[in-house]
Order: sequence, then structure tokens, then C-alpha cells
Amino acid sequence: MSVTVSTSSATADALTIAGLSAGYGRFAVLHDVELHVGRGEALGLVGPNGAGKTTVIRSIMGMIRHRSGSIRVGATDVIAMPTHRIARGHAALAPEGRRLFSELSVEENLMLGATHLRGERDRVATLLDSVYDLFPVLRGYRDRPSTALSGGEQQMVAIGRSLMSDPDLLLLDEPSLGLAPLAIEDVIRALLALREKGRSLLIVEQRIDLVLRVCDRINVMVGGRIVLEEEAAAVDRDERAVIDAYLG
Repeated sequence: MSVTVSTSSATADALTIAGLSAGYGRFAVLHDVELHVGRGEALGLVGPNGAGKTTVIRSIMGMIRHRSGSIRVGATDVIAMPTHRIARGHAALAPEGRRLFSELSVEENLMLGATHLRGERDRVATLLDSVYDLFPVLRGYRDRPSTALSGGEQQMVAIGRSLMSDPDLLLLDEPSLGLAPLAIEDVIRALLALREKGRSLLIVEQRIDLVLRVCDRINVMVGGRIVLEEEAAAVDRDERAVIDAYLG
């Protein structure tokens, strides 16, 4: 059983950001950002700390005020949409640090992602089976509290919870953060499997090796601006050195 992929707005890119400027209070973080993710494509967004990568994700999810520009997920303009509506199948976020509910079981955490689908039992059951197929270890841990899991297993739950909303676009903020090498490999395998199933991914990462293995394209952000865009498969040794220099 595979992860269900929404077919709505099939002709539109999964994500289109045009002329986006945003920030916090009087502090501007993003400056005229242009970015897109094709349907079924994985885009890696990399850059040094403070470059604005997470602000891009928070903007997509409606978590901060936009000063100008547009954001479309599929054919839907989400620039003025509240976060809870964006999360109903438009975009879903697996956040940095995972942010699971420690008092809930693995399955209860997963089911939170499908809250807006509570009236569609068969669809929710299919999505849940899809997550367990993607992360088989979680099937055996479904009744365990999330605090009983390793960091890698908690990341699986965070990604699975996002998939439970069956989003047009899956956002991942630093999915490798704080994980052991073997756990990172598990995450990479899952992301590659999602690509094979046609999921559209925007991955914010510090690990350039993960991005080059998983993503179709890479965007480098510095100072709130996209300064480099390249096909991941075309990145040669010299370009890798340039990207590493940007990452510091």
C-alpha cells in the first residue's frame, strides 16, 4: 500500500513563491524571494544559520506576516490563508526538533495530522497504513509513548504525522538534525521513497550530502535572498566548494 498522492491542481507547480518579502516586526528577513517546486519534485534549500530558510517555511505555512509577494501551493493562493487551513491538505510541516506530544502514543501523534479528515475513516486508515509501510518499525511501536523512541524514530513519527494530512506539498525543516548516521540513512531512504511515490518536497537542510542525494534541484539562500540555483545532479566539485563556502 502506497502513500496517497493528491491529484488536485495537477497542472500547477506544487509551490510557487514570487517576490516574497517577510520578517518579524520591523526586522526584514526575506527579500524578494523567488522559488518554485515542481509537482513530484524535491527541492533542497540550504544556507548558513540565519539565512532565512526557516522563515521561508514559516511563510508558506502562514506563521508570519508577509510584506509583499505571493505564495501558491498548487493552484491555491495561500498568502492570506490561516495556518490551520493551509495544513488541511495544502502543505504540511515536519518541523525542526520534531515537536511531538510526549504524553501521546506514536499512533496518537500520527493521527493528529489527519484531524481534518476525521469524517473519512477509510482514507485515514489508508494513510495510516501508508505511513507504517514507509516506516515499518513504527507499526510495532504504535502504542508506545513518543518519549520511548530514539531520535531517528521520533523523526519518522514527525514525517509520518505530516503525511497523514495527505498534503500537496511536504515541508521538512532540518530532518537530519541531531540524528545518528544510521538514523540519517533511514530518513534518506524514506525521502527517496516519497519521491518515487510522487510527493512534492521542500527540504531545508544543513547537510549538503543529504540534499544532493535526495533532491532534484538545490537553492542556496544567504541574507534572505536566493543566491544560487542548480540542478543537484549537475553540481560538480567546484560548485560543491562554492556551496560549502556559503554554508560556512
